[in-house]
Amino acid sequence: MTMKIAMAAASIAAAGCFAAAAAAQAGPLTIVEVGAPAVNCAFNNAGAPNCTVVVEDGVGDFMLPGDNGAARLQSRTYPGAAGAPAAGDMAYVYRVDLTNVSVPAGVAANCVPAFTIDFPGGVVPLPYRLSTPNDKFDVFVVTSGGLGTVGLKSAVQNGVKIVFTFTAPVCPGATSYFFGLASKSVKPVADVAQVSFSLGGGATPADRVP
Repeated sequence: MTMKIAMAAASIAAAGCFAAAAAAQAGPLTIVEVGAPAVNCAFNNAGAPNCTVVVEDGVGDFMLPGDNGAARLQSRTYPGAAGAPAAGDMAYVYRVDLTNVSVPAGVAANCVPAFTIDFPGGVVPLPYRLSTPNDKFDVFVVTSGGLGTVGLKSAVQNGVKIVFTFTAPVCPGATSYFFGLASKSVKPVADVAQVSFSLGGGATPADRVP
């Protein structure tokens, strides 16, 4: 009986620790707009400002009811090199791409205003902006030197989930900018995101997360 009580107490204590950790990770994440390739210097500062990274890409296709063509959620990962601010970390970068999607005549466009990922590895703030190397941010958005026209309005974390909301819905013919964050978890795993549609409903395309 004593052992069972002790084990129950330990379980309650552990649950309390997990709840506290989840609560500590709740709230808005800081976002900074950056340019490429300079942002890569956070992950490989050899030869700044023309820093280079070796990326691995994955794509999850999904369909938006009412639209024609396949949309894509692109997931990109690359490790931090020795000596860089992100040494020992992994970059997890995403892009919502509707450039191959079109809208039939007379039909309202279905767009992507937001999507959610699981990010159990925890977010590592880093100095993504070279002009202010002492300032650290949770999320970077590549608004110059790369693809895209739609930025991030907010990134809100609640436990292991992060909800990304765009400055405007990503609609057929458009793509978001690349945006990303870092984690101490250096082994990406396959998962699914929850993509929201502007006309209701959503999809669960494949992604890669910590």
